[in-house]
Amino acid sequence: MNLLYRMRIQMAVLSLAIIFCACKTSPTNQLHPVILIPGNGGNQLEARLTAKYKPTSLLCNRWYPVKKDPDGWFRIWFDPTVLFGPFTKCFSERMMIYYDPDEDDYHNAPGVETRVPYFGSTQSLLYLDPNLKHITTYMEPLVRSLEEVGYVSGKNLFGAPYDFRYGLAAQGHPSHVASKFISDLKNLIESACVSNGGSPVILLSHSLGGLFALQMLDRAALSWRQKYIKHFIALSAPWGGTVEEMRTFASGNTLGVPLVNPLLVREQQRSSASNLWLMPSPKVFDTTKPIVIAKNVSYTSSNIAHFLQDIGFPEGVHPYKMRILPMVESLPAPHVPVTCIVGSGVETPEMLFYGDRGFDKRPDIVYGDGDGTVNMVSLLALESAWDGRRNQSVKLIKIPGVSHTSVLKDDTALDKLIGEISHINSEISTSLVHWF
Repeated sequence: MNLLYRMRIQMAVLSLAIIFCACKTSPTNQLHPVILIPGNGGNQLEARLTAKYKPTSLLCNRWYPVKKDPDGWFRIWFDPTVLFGPFTKCFSERMMIYYDPDEDDYHNAPGVETRVPYFGSTQSLLYLDPNLKHITTYMEPLVRSLEEVGYVSGKNLFGAPYDFRYGLAAQGHPSHVASKFISDLKNLIESACVSNGGSPVILLSHSLGGLFALQMLDRAALSWRQKYIKHFIALSAPWGGTVEEMRTFASGNTLGVPLVNPLLVREQQRSSASNLWLMPSPKVFDTTKPIVIAKNVSYTSSNIAHFLQDIGFPEGVHPYKMRILPMVESLPAPHVPVTCIVGSGVETPEMLFYGDRGFDKRPDIVYGDGDGTVNMVSLLALESAWDGRRNQSVKLIKIPGVSHTSVLKDDTALDKLIGEISHINSEISTSLVHWF
């Protein structure tokens, strides 16, 4: 009799749960809000120059890539005029950031102020240059795909752009700009949840944005994560850095852009704290396998500091050792469901040979598996790190032939992503399952 009574009670509760879910998934309130977190260079950045700005040339004193607004702000990233040599130098000196060992933190070049426009909106993520939409498209195809299944920008779809030059640092070390972004991101998550009837948020990151999201979750209280985060989807995340970053620091990297001399942007790229964060992690990459070979010396993921010294960037050694290495010693489990969507089968730099030609020259490259930018061992690092861990689910979706950035626009990749989001939106709340 007691068994029959309990079964009736369970059936009644199940009926109420179904009714409740039907209400929660009505056409007006069925979607968990989505927050997009872009990758390195994946959103617009604005700057203005003050009286403290001391240009290295008359051209840099007068050159502005686009018309300034009344307060002197102009878009510094991205504008196509930076592709031409003299302007590239001006762009590079304005985009430089500097490490202050006394403050143990980074700051802009003197006389250069920067800001990130449209925080909370998807506007600065769609195109890097709104005047050249066709050739600077970034997240527009992704946003359009989300809108086709009912998402509305500003209502249940939001963007979290940031100053991608500044990276986070290990606990106990200041990172003012990046920490402010983490705080703003948490506020945006809470606001999106509240404005959508208390529905927890789906975080959707690309590339470097995944590293920021994981650190944000790790630094938040577990109760906060459980309340505000429904799911974390990471596209092309370089969990353990990339071999390609070694080439960026050694020789400069034009990222495939024609006309640009990589040596003109190398100093600025070296100055980026987030680029330092993307060096191959000894936690993920085999510490016995050379990834850079030069004259009479080879470098693995265990001697990055030695590599930085040898390429002529000794000022990067201290922040790398003190701020980066302790932060990448582990890949913390956030205790929220995670899905990683990655490209595979695309030739990706795995070993760089400089020989005796010096680091100013382009290396010979041995390629391996990955998405063309991030090595497969780095893309799969969470699966390896969390294998067998309780209370942490991680799902991996591999898409053959899809590159690091084409994951944002490839039809197959977008179909997989939208399918995953639709599945998440259709799930019965785990709080209801706990009734049984």
